[in-house]
Amino acid sequence: MQQFPCPFCGLRDEREFHFAAEAGKIRPDTTQPVNADAWSNYRFMQRNTKGRTREIWMHLPCAELFALERDSVTMAVLGSQPLRRDAE
Repeated sequence: MQQFPCPFCGLRDEREFHFAAEAGKIRPDTTQPVNADAWSNYRFMQRNTKGRTREIWMHLPCAELFALERDSVTMAVLGSQPLRRDAE
């Protein structure tokens, strides 16, 4: 079982977390018409980077979002940081 470091609660079991998104993925501007290709690319296409990657995760017990850096090849967790400015 893998453990992830929640910046708010400390090291916790991976079953307490939910993957939210790739870090840096930009949602299409929905205040303007968005074609089906742009929307499906946003929803379903992943970079699937090999090696060091940065992702957004949610720790379900505290409901906080944070950035997690990990190696997608070795699954080693390299660190985490809160997304809220007031949490640092």
